Amino acid sequence: MKWLDEIREEISVIRERDPAIHSDMEVFLYPSYRAIRYYRRAHKLYLKGHYFLARYISQKARKKTGIEIHPGAQIGRRLFIDHGAGVIIGETTIIGDDVTLYQGVTLGGTGKEQGKRHPTIGNNVMISTGAKVLGSFKIGDNSKIGAGSVVLEEVPPGSTVVGVPGRVVKRINPDRPQDSMDQITLPDPVREDITCLQKANSALTNRLIELEQEMHEIKSEINRNSGQKQ
Repeated sequence: MKWLDEIREEISVIRERDPAIHSDMEVFLYPSYRAIRYYRRAHKLYLKGHYFLARYISQKARKKTGIEIHPGAQIGRRLFIDHGAGVIIGETTIIGDDVTLYQGVTLGGTGKEQGKRHPTIGNNVMISTGAKVLGSFKIGDNSKIGAGSVVLEEVPPGSTVVGVPGRVVKRINPDRPQDSMDQITLPDPVREDITCLQKANSALTNRLIELEQEMHEIKSEINRNSGQKQ
């Protein structure tokens, strides 16, 4: 793809996914656009072995945009970083196509691994505000990671993950996109657990009341029978 086609595609992606952008010219001021353009330049230098220059460009981009993308990362097409402040993408991270990252997302390592240390993100994945994905494993295609989640193990395709540590709370057909790729249309597993406990408690309470009534009736019957014998 020619560089001009890349720019057009990135402009289209930002305008499509961010309603706050009102014109193509605004896109050029957008941190996501600037960070991606810096990354593309740095990555080419990195592949040619010009590591210092590549890191210089990436650090310059971090200073200007608040987004840190290591030049060694492999990023597919149409990556969208909303706002972007505090986003970190590690050296051995692999990101597929049509991925959305929100502010404060970290795609990092655990500090104990060698070689491939950072996650692989599949196609059409959304990672919400403040989420941390740490380690060398894959987030499957068409998955959603909830805000503030800490993901430490592989996520199957078509999954929704929330919590610390993150756990899968919903699965869909892995071959189709999520119905909604926003940050708030997520299951609430804590509320669901509380609701189940409340229902179980109500059932036990009702059963206890029934048993007490039965015992009262039995005692009354025994008393009547005792009176008749006397």
